[in-house]
Amino acid sequence: MQTSLLILHLLIALAIIGLVLLQRSEGGALGMGGGGAGFMSGRGAANILTRLTTILGIGFFLTSIALTLLARYGEERPLLDAIPEERAEPILPIPPAPDPAAPASRRPAETAPK
Repeated sequence: MQTSLLILHLLIALAIIGLVLLQRSEGGALGMGGGGAGFMSGRGAANILTRLTTILGIGFFLTSIALTLLARYGEERPLLDAIPEERAEPILPIPPAPDPAAPASRRPAETAPK
């Protein structure tokens, strides 16, 4: 449930980004809307883009709240907790250090470097 809601949330966010980039700016220099030759007038396109942005914005906030509630009260583990943790013990065992107070006969034989 949490994973599917997260995917929906990301798709809504990408759609909002696309819609905002399609809308005309205040100066009109970056707008993608055409003139009167298009199938919609500039005003009609602006109304549709504004409504879609509003609807997707509401969906974004609702999925944000739902994800927050699932993370707080849900029984599923979060996605990042599914990553296995590193081992606490080393892969190769570390031999114990020789005891300097032990007699020479009990100490391991030391080899001289060649």
